[in-house]
Amino acid sequence: MSFSLEQKQKALQLYDETKSVTMVIVRLGYPTRQCLYRWLRERNAPIKSLKVRKKFINTVEHPLHPSVETKLNILHRCFELGENVQLVSEETGYSRTAIYTWRRRYIKEGRLSLMNSKDIPRDSLKESSLETSQNELDALKQKMHDMQLEMDILKETIAVLKKDPGINLEPLKNREKVVIIDALQQKYSLPELLLKLGLSRSSYYYQKKIQKRIDKYASLKEKIRKIFFENRQCYGYRRIYGILRRDGIILSEKVIRRIMSEEGLRVPVKSHKRYSSYQGEITPSVENLLNRDFHADAPNKKWLTDITELSIAAGKVYLSALVDCFDGMIVAWKLGTSPNANLVNSMLEDGIRQLGPGEHPIVHTDRGCHYRWPGWIECMEAAHLTRSMSKKGCSPDNAACEGFWGRLKNEMFYPGCWTEISIEEFMNEVDCYIRWYNQERIKESLGYLSPREYRQKLGIIA
Repeated sequence: MSFSLEQKQKALQLYDETKSVTMVIVRLGYPTRQCLYRWLRERNAPIKSLKVRKKFINTVEHPLHPSVETKLNILHRCFELGENVQLVSEETGYSRTAIYTWRRRYIKEGRLSLMNSKDIPRDSLKESSLETSQNELDALKQKMHDMQLEMDILKETIAVLKKDPGINLEPLKNREKVVIIDALQQKYSLPELLLKLGLSRSSYYYQKKIQKRIDKYASLKEKIRKIFFENRQCYGYRRIYGILRRDGIILSEKVIRRIMSEEGLRVPVKSHKRYSSYQGEITPSVENLLNRDFHADAPNKKWLTDITELSIAAGKVYLSALVDCFDGMIVAWKLGTSPNANLVNSMLEDGIRQLGPGEHPIVHTDRGCHYRWPGWIECMEAAHLTRSMSKKGCSPDNAACEGFWGRLKNEMFYPGCWTEISIEEFMNEVDCYIRWYNQERIKESLGYLSPREYRQKLGIIA
């Protein structure tokens, strides 16, 4: 909704008199809180003065077509020393577009691409001897050879090491330089390559000797890869460390992290907007009994629940789950295509059927409408369960349940491709993940055991 300048000024004037956003909205009937806060920010924001770039004419001090040395100096400042390109552009008078164009030309064709006719010095013409011309020709050939060598090194750096080094090759490690040298040794001599890459002969042969050593972690690399892919590519180095330790293999976390980096074993992480079921205060809320204390000394003492939305090409799927604070086990869960009362009520009934005599846990929820409808409240009272609710819009009050949603999405949902899968097939995948989560997925807080294994170890279940 748009407002006229007169309405905007009237609202701001009334705010200056009352100093109350609520009073302005009540008296005028407009705008929204967010809109009025935006008007206040715009009015109180300091006026920014744009810095005008210097305008130069074509002078000796500042030619329109600068020399190669000038271009290289600007590139050195921007891409090696890390100065801000915009600030260097304003200082030197050459546009950002020109600076990036020089960089692309330099990487592609070398120093020669930055030269222009203005680089030829003005002087009286002198007839040169054949010997002088030959010397100049040899010098030009040497320059071309050096530039070709530099271009080949840059190409091999990108092709072999998958890196974009820009202009500076110094950050390359010695073993990376050896890889480049081996790739170019058929075309250039070893001393020439060593000099260009700044690597001593002894360091080169030392790296070659290391490459011939037998990799003592070869068998462990294969085992780590197997563990990683058998567990849905969800385990980071800590959980892999726990599995190896459980199997009697002693290996430091630092080594595991390095092996995973070398093998490209990375847990995919992605963030999306979460589903919200809040529809206002439709019934009286209850007290937050947990108060962010998600620790329980026995099963079925504290339960957490929530609903999350999983959107795929075939449609939307909603998951409702009960999380036990004792060990994070998913006590009960339901999947459906609509976030209705039947979804949460049937899930709660499944959880209640697992309770033993005298077990009446606290069930903590957010302020979603599903947990304030009569059906939910009646089911809670019939089983003598205690209700607990988070504050409005305060997800940390239900952090343990939100953490399970994050793990499920990061480990199963986001990395997967769901474009050619039906709703029923997707529901089956989610169901299989939760069963794997309860029975096999290890947790560091449980001594690298799964929730089921932890309960078996304590003798709670068979």
